[in-house]
Amino acid sequence: MKKFGVVLALAAALLSGCAKKGKLVIGVVPKGQAHIFWQSVHAGAAAAARELGVEIRWNGPAMENEYSRQVQIVDSMINARVDGLVLAPTDQVALVSVVERAARENIPVTIFDSGINTENYVSFVATNNYGAGQMAARRIGQILGGQGNVAMMMNMPGSASTLEREKGFAEALAREFPGVRIVERQFGMSDRAKAMSVAEDILTAHPEINGIFASNEPSSVGAAQALKSRQLAGKIKLVGFDSSPTLVDDLKAGVFDSLVVQDPFNIGYTAVKTVVAKLKGETPAKKIDSPARVLTAADLDKPEVERLLNPELDKYLK
Repeated sequence: MKKFGVVLALAAALLSGCAKKGKLVIGVVPKGQAHIFWQSVHAGAAAAARELGVEIRWNGPAMENEYSRQVQIVDSMINARVDGLVLAPTDQVALVSVVERAARENIPVTIFDSGINTENYVSFVATNNYGAGQMAARRIGQILGGQGNVAMMMNMPGSASTLEREKGFAEALAREFPGVRIVERQFGMSDRAKAMSVAEDILTAHPEINGIFASNEPSSVGAAQALKSRQLAGKIKLVGFDSSPTLVDDLKAGVFDSLVVQDPFNIGYTAVKTVVAKLKGETPAKKIDSPARVLTAADLDKPEVERLLNPELDKYLK
């Protein structure tokens, strides 16, 4: 019986591992880890954790299309009894079950970057993606002078954030620039090589296009590579989304007319703050918008743009 008691005590200690450390432990689960966007989110989350005296456990799928892996990661964090969760759902439906499981087990969840088909969360912290898509439409409508044919390089089915961007783009273009027609829409499946192949197919099928809107970083990179390979850079107006060193270089070189950029550092920072506030008995806002902006090459020397594009990753991710 004595041995059995020891075993029970050890099991209890393992189950309460998070609380035993004395710090609140927040699990942070991005859609992926390969892109600079997620590294900036990580830095923002780490900055908030340092400020608030909590611990974060960062883990996500290698690629943004691995929603089953993301479900496993969230499940394992719930099993480890983290105090709170911060999640960017890869799929707005597939992640519902684990978010609702966390709610049943009194683990508060903040959703960030991309929406989900449940209300069982503390806050939703994200760019106003519909509005950001409208920004892209207005830019491409303006630079085409209100006339022309465009293609949409979309992300992937089920990703709420990019679906909202794409919807905002299409609806604003139809409403405000009826002379600009969308002649093709294709998914790049959040993969640069796939996006490049899709963009090349679009360029072959529609030599008449004047512009392209790419709704996320992999689609933007793929579209730029396709234009460069066809010697069409600068001739076809390209409006991309998100930033990375590659995208910024191509913006400077004139491959992109412009980029619609988010503030991922701020998104990660705010998301962690909301779930910690909930754990301390506060009631954060249900929805918190993070601003987006359109950048051209002329904007790159502005100090505020430099801070936005190059957050201090080394300072927080050592």
